[in-house]
Amino acid sequence: MQWLNKIVDELVAKHPEGEIVVSSGVSPSGPYHLGTLREVLTAEAIAYAVRKKGRQAKHIHVVDDLDVFRKVPAGVPEDFKQYLGKPLCDLPAPDGSGQSYADYYVKDLLTTAEKMHLELEVVRAHEKYRSGFFVTAIETALEKQAEIRQILAEVSGRALDKQWSPIQVMEDGYLKNRKFVSLDKDKKELVYIDKDGQEQSISYARGEVKLNWRVDWPARWALLNVQAEPFGRDHATKGGSYDTGAVIVKQIYSAEPPLPLPYNFINQTGQTKKMSKSAGDVITAANLLETLPAEVVWFFILRYPPDKQLFFDEGPTLMRLVDEFGELLAKPGKTAADEQLIEICLHGMNKPTVSRVPFSHLVASYQAALKNVDKTLEIIRRTEHAEVVDQYADTIRAELGFIDAWLQKSAPEDVKFNLREDIDTSEFNDTEKQFLNSLADKIEKAPADADGEWFHQAIYEFKTDDMPPKALFTILYKVLIDKNAGPRAGWFLSLLPRDWLVKRLRLEA
Repeated sequence: MQWLNKIVDELVAKHPEGEIVVSSGVSPSGPYHLGTLREVLTAEAIAYAVRKKGRQAKHIHVVDDLDVFRKVPAGVPEDFKQYLGKPLCDLPAPDGSGQSYADYYVKDLLTTAEKMHLELEVVRAHEKYRSGFFVTAIETALEKQAEIRQILAEVSGRALDKQWSPIQVMEDGYLKNRKFVSLDKDKKELVYIDKDGQEQSISYARGEVKLNWRVDWPARWALLNVQAEPFGRDHATKGGSYDTGAVIVKQIYSAEPPLPLPYNFINQTGQTKKMSKSAGDVITAANLLETLPAEVVWFFILRYPPDKQLFFDEGPTLMRLVDEFGELLAKPGKTAADEQLIEICLHGMNKPTVSRVPFSHLVASYQAALKNVDKTLEIIRRTEHAEVVDQYADTIRAELGFIDAWLQKSAPEDVKFNLREDIDTSEFNDTEKQFLNSLADKIEKAPADADGEWFHQAIYEFKTDDMPPKALFTILYKVLIDKNAGPRAGWFLSLLPRDWLVKRLRLEA
């Protein structure tokens, strides 16, 4: 956790007094997803660690719901094209529920915040603009627009259009870039040129005027007194929005820019592009937390520095993460960094929901028990993990709840199975039947405490040139789960009720 402590130490040294404000911000243009969570959880972890230092700190999450609707994302009706250019807070929800488009997606953040014990203060951009919170920032931007234009041109290295102004205005419910003419600070109104070249007057105290993104971001830093903010690496490019914002906040708003915390993206395993709301190739936060305990999500995000690119999938990566977190919990002689990571991952929880039984073992045992939790515990008690079951039965029960959802929603097909209910003897030739009967005889005489290794060796004893190990395993999987492959055969057989297994191998059940 060196990366986190370094950030916290720098913040505390830079701001020796008062509350430290850490901000995150996301446009609710689509589902909150795992990539979004990296920003939110990084900000949350920093605020948490600052408080552990004895300082006051809060995490503000800005919902950029006055952003315009730029693209119809996957899963949203195509007729939403009519709303392109409208603020997200003014669109109907895609499910026709009567709430706004922004509310529809923000509810996932609120659910996620509760499940992950986030202490964040949600700030809605449209409420701030429509309550007059941005009035002084708009006035300053308009009075100093020539300076802002020069900053943007010099820092970004690109010339601005002659019609450029630091604001967008609301016309017929759509936000438009229009040329600014004059400002009346007493009436809180401004004059601009509309699409027909006519002068129009509009209030800037009721959310009818919004600052352009490159001005809005530094204005927000100044107004909310933000001292640190994680943001995607795309904003951290030379001359990008952080660079221009840092100069604007100092020279235009007379405030210090926040400590920059650029983070790298999270890609789905095997993909070269980051997760995209519009493309629909995302793992939503809401769905993820149904199949993966919150502490493992924290573990995935925080164990590496923000600048490291991460990859995730709901198959091998998810399974490995659960086991790695369980191993961390069980690790003897934990380092201070281990203890700190565990503390953050488990904060707000009474106890973990990850046991010390390997994930693959739990998955196979649960399915072998026909998804009966009590029978699953009985099965695991017959393995080397018997002591863990006795100590952590409640934890295992909770973990099996996540496994059940994972098997239903996102587990790869190659890990899912059900024990065959019926068997057709005609599926097997005489050689295969002889092997199955011989194995049944051997298992019937097996020691009561025979483990996976014993069963593994028992299977191998029947290999021949005509029946190599692969063929033996294929026959076993077929007779037990009607598949050509499955969990480790010897270990799997050791989990099954002995009487049932012997009858099945004799093709009697």
